[in-house]
Amino acid sequence: MNILISNDDGIYSPGVRALADALSEGVNGGEHTVTVVCPDRERSATGHALTLQEPLRVDAIANVYHPSVTAWACSGTPSDSVKLALDAILPSPPDLVLSGINRGSNLGTDVLYSGTVSAAMEGVLEGIPSIAFSLASFASTDFSAAANFAKQMVAAIAAHPIKDPILLNVNIPAIPAGDICGVVVTKLGIRRYRDIFEKRIDPRGKTYYWLSGEVIEEEAAPNSDIQAIRNNYITITPLQYDLTGYSSLELLDGWVKDALGNLS
Repeated sequence: MNILISNDDGIYSPGVRALADALSEGVNGGEHTVTVVCPDRERSATGHALTLQEPLRVDAIANVYHPSVTAWACSGTPSDSVKLALDAILPSPPDLVLSGINRGSNLGTDVLYSGTVSAAMEGVLEGIPSIAFSLASFASTDFSAAANFAKQMVAAIAAHPIKDPILLNVNIPAIPAGDICGVVVTKLGIRRYRDIFEKRIDPRGKTYYWLSGEVIEEEAAPNSDIQAIRNNYITITPLQYDLTGYSSLELLDGWVKDALGNLS
């Protein structure tokens, strides 16, 4: 398979290296052509941001990945990186777009901010099946179980292709592979944060703010990704770019007729 890999942690991040190197070795005796195009630095929580006011630059990266991997560092965002790879760098569309392995989970409503998920979504927008992989820990540096599962998942897709362009958001518990309880298909849970803007003064006396926050509420239904990760399962959540609130269409239509019906 021809595989494009990106992420939001940067071209030198251990997660993307673990993913690319694992897949470059092939699965079940097969061979993959792996190309990596990632931001040249950490670009987490950038969502679908695109660079429009300045040029994008790319540099070839050597001696970082497996020798069979072609790697490029992009000056832009994760979405920039995938769009540039698909439309300018690769000679033909890949069979699969992968993003990750992210350092830290992408669960519940976090996916709306995630650069990792957004990079994968760019593949779906181009009609290519895509997967976002995340290790559910900011502290762990062991990506071996996640990389091994990614290999298994790519092998499964090679044997049983996904016909429709779909984004699969995958989170892997940061525990030894032998302690993982299994794999489940989940829906998104809900996370709410208390945002904290710490006010600081720079050396020139100007005010600036540093954003941090903490989870204050989680809605973790039994079939949600949040609860499944708590139970030490790998989660696979299908995502789509159509954000239409279909359940509210009829309600909103009635409201428009009642509240705005007299407007011409």
